[in-house]
Amino acid sequence: MTVPLVVVDGANVVGSVPDGWWRDRAGAAERLRDALAPVLATGLPDLPAPIEIALVVEGKAREVGATDNGISVVRASGSGDDAIADLVRVSAPTRRVVVITADRGLRDRVTAFGAEVRGPTSVPRR
Repeated sequence: MTVPLVVVDGANVVGSVPDGWWRDRAGAAERLRDALAPVLATGLPDLPAPIEIALVVEGKAREVGATDNGISVVRASGSGDDAIADLVRVSAPTRRVVVITADRGLRDRVTAFGAEVRGPTSVPRR
């Protein structure tokens, strides 16, 4: 059995909480990265652990620091949505992929490749 991949749209999930994230995008991405770490052991509803999590960041959030907490940080060189779609396109044929986003356009793109989509409230955001 292949470990499911959870791909988190960092910009979309961070942006779902109006807590001043725009003043420190890298800091907001780091807080999200750290909040996601416990999910590796607990899983998500209907998606038990173990799981792999890839946090996709773009723009100023690409400055997020490295850590060894188990969360993979994917630094998009351009559009975060394009990086997510590419990751899903490559991964979905061989494993279960769940994308965390509220972006309708991205939802359409990744479901076409076979991914499932859940909203930002399905993961801890702080």
